[in-house]
Amino acid sequence: MRSAIIAIRDRLDRAGVLLSGLCMVHCVLGVVLVGVLGLGGGVLMSPAIHRYGLVLALAVGLVSLGFGVMRHGRLGPLVLGGFGLALMAAAIAVGHGLPEAVLTVLGVSLVAFAHIRNLHAAC
Repeated sequence: MRSAIIAIRDRLDRAGVLLSGLCMVHCVLGVVLVGVLGLGGGVLMSPAIHRYGLVLALAVGLVSLGFGVMRHGRLGPLVLGGFGLALMAAAIAVGHGLPEAVLTVLGVSLVAFAHIRNLHAAC
């Protein structure tokens, strides 16, 4: 049973890294396609996509990083991930544009790094 929980937590951390990367690609492509080419603004920049993405990031991040603290006792990944999630939430609050892109990229980078640290701390 314990090994199954560890496997789930590890998968969640890996999913967190993948989702962070996809979020970053979405953000950069959105800025390029909408800002430079004027394409896809209605779909790519939809506030609903960003809200659902943040909810998913919060769920995966808090569960996997929280389980990590219970497993290895290190708060660092959880604090780092929490700060990254806060930056992602701030990005939604500032609206579309360069500030949103910068906050999002910084936030997802920190969240991805926190998941990687969480995986390494568990070894």
